[in-house]
Amino acid sequence: MDVHSREIKSFFFSQYFSDGLRISMGILLPSLIFAQFNMLDLGLTLSLGAVCVCVVDTPGPPVYKRNSMLICNALIFVVAIITGFARMNIYLLGLEVVLFSFIFSMFTVYGNRATSVGSAALLIMIFVMDRALQPNQILTYTLQITAGGIWYMVMSLLFFRIRPYRATQQALGENILDVVKFLRIKADFYLIETDIDENYRKLVSQQIKVSQHQDVVRELLFKSRELVKESTHASRILVLTFVDLVDMFEQIMATHYDYQEIRDRFGKTDVLEHIGHIVQRMANELENIGYAVLTNTRYREVYDFGPDLEELKIEIDNTPGNAWTQSNLVLKKILVNVRDLGQKIGDICRYFNSSSSKDLLKNPEGVEYTKFVSHQDYSPEVFFNNITFTSSAFKHALRVSLVCMAGFIITKSNGLLEVINQVTGKKIVFGHHSYWVLLTVIVILKPGYSLSKQRNVERVGGTIIGGIVGVLVLSFVHNRTVEVLFLMVFMVGAYSFLRVNYITSVIFMTPYVLILFKFLGVGHLDVAEERIIDTLIGAVIAFLASYLLFPTWESDQLITTARDVVDSNNKYLITIGENLIGRPISVTDYKLARKDVFVNSANLSAAFERMISEPQSKQRKSKDVHKYVVLNHILSSYLATIASNLAGKSLTGIRTDNLKALKKNVAVLNEVTKKLGGMPVEFNTENPSVVAEDTNADQDLLRDQLGFINKISTDINRVTDAIITIH
Repeated sequence: MDVHSREIKSFFFSQYFSDGLRISMGILLPSLIFAQFNMLDLGLTLSLGAVCVCVVDTPGPPVYKRNSMLICNALIFVVAIITGFARMNIYLLGLEVVLFSFIFSMFTVYGNRATSVGSAALLIMIFVMDRALQPNQILTYTLQITAGGIWYMVMSLLFFRIRPYRATQQALGENILDVVKFLRIKADFYLIETDIDENYRKLVSQQIKVSQHQDVVRELLFKSRELVKESTHASRILVLTFVDLVDMFEQIMATHYDYQEIRDRFGKTDVLEHIGHIVQRMANELENIGYAVLTNTRYREVYDFGPDLEELKIEIDNTPGNAWTQSNLVLKKILVNVRDLGQKIGDICRYFNSSSSKDLLKNPEGVEYTKFVSHQDYSPEVFFNNITFTSSAFKHALRVSLVCMAGFIITKSNGLLEVINQVTGKKIVFGHHSYWVLLTVIVILKPGYSLSKQRNVERVGGTIIGGIVGVLVLSFVHNRTVEVLFLMVFMVGAYSFLRVNYITSVIFMTPYVLILFKFLGVGHLDVAEERIIDTLIGAVIAFLASYLLFPTWESDQLITTARDVVDSNNKYLITIGENLIGRPISVTDYKLARKDVFVNSANLSAAFERMISEPQSKQRKSKDVHKYVVLNHILSSYLATIASNLAGKSLTGIRTDNLKALKKNVAVLNEVTKKLGGMPVEFNTENPSVVAEDTNADQDLLRDQLGFINKISTDINRVTDAIITIH
């Protein structure tokens, strides 16, 4: 299948498109059904409740979705009642806007799902504040909105009840495809023409996406009691596949070596290019499997890498080392890793082709899966402990509150419009939808400047492009049925791209809104002009606020992120070291240490990417930070290499010189941790299992690896001296 056609088809089978269909159905159905009974106003009110609750309908275990949507519906009821009465006095309404903007923006301290609940509460406040309601209508209107939210909740949970494993399968398939891209980048290191530094940038960027998708799958799998504890065939397949996928990701990282040195030693032979091409073919095979998982089909044509690997082995055996050492052991270790990678790919394919759960072990290694997911603390103390200017959440909430107050004042006054009218020479007034200014502010403002800037550009650009598309559609299409079809397409597109490509989502959202208002009898040109102007006003306010009001720069928070990643690398090294000296380490403890490395490395990479999108004057020590990111990635990759050797049982015990090198590496990383304000990690080396001092190829390779780790750790220590001057 053509690559582009496969990508398009993959999107239509993805969780993003499934979410878009489900959300669109949940919002549209009440309006469509009640319109048949000449009760469109009631249908639209119910749909409005569904619009607010759908914000909370993010990927996660059904019990978490249910609880968050229940809380969301309760808040919708309370906020709608309060706003309905507060709007009768402009000063009370202004006070409500300020207080609720602050309180609900502070929900960020409780994680992403709680943040969505807070956003939904703010949405309903914004929608109700311009609704002309009499006191005796407020309760009825509030009950109708809440009923719409409850309808959406029931419909969404029913979808997951009908197909309980599909969302997890989709997320897993997408994660496999992310790992495929990571593997392709790794394969490029073996090609002589590849720029190593540029490839590292691609690698750390792709690692962020892999880590984010792994977190989604972990939450779906290990926070769902049904998936962890059930012994159904489908649940076993999903759990085992993900466990093997994470192991495979480590295996891919373990194919890391000093690529420049390998090129210097073996660059004149064809062996490196041969390795790169085999890894690329394995990536193709894994992509086929990921596509099959995503589309819920079986993939049986597994490529046999045996002949290719045997040919590579012969080539490696015939490849000499260099002038100072004739050993080609490093190539043999690469061959072992590549062979193990092929085995993992075959195992994943075997899981999905198995016809009986008897073929699958439920938990072969006795891993305690529930330890691999974080558990959010929802106690009130978390909220109140963040009421301080040292908290980025507090500064964000205060910023949102002040900006919403400014937006509210602007929409309720004519001063700004007089300026706009003088500049444009037009007579412009705030229409019935002036709440779009506040809506834009709420959507754009994020805790960090870089995210706010990105949202700002995407919101404005998407609104202008979408406005043009909407006007063209309504100017040339005059058939009601075709307009309805366009409305549905734009709506599904808007919600399908909401989490994956925001600007595309806004491009779809704007014409969908314009067509909707035309059905309500409002001129589309007037609405388009009003929406663009309101969006621009909100965007300007949000941009100025993110830069001037208590700005949060990534460089101010980088020390903590940098400390976390070097600390997790050190703990990973100590876990490996304890295994080497003969101390028993459980599979759970080992995999938890590995998971912390992956997560913290991705967090550091993401923080760096956000930092370089900030103003140049705020990008302090960006070159040193990038070097720190790359060095820690190399370090974790080398640790994964040693861990892979341990898993293969080729290393048992440790030589005295290697033990000394291991302790030295731990000491260097502890020194880095202390420089960054952390506590050193203790490494107890009493009664180690020491092997004889005679020549041992595996111990010699370990010596070389520990020596390289010492070089990397020393470089990290040196770079740390530069980045701590950020503060």
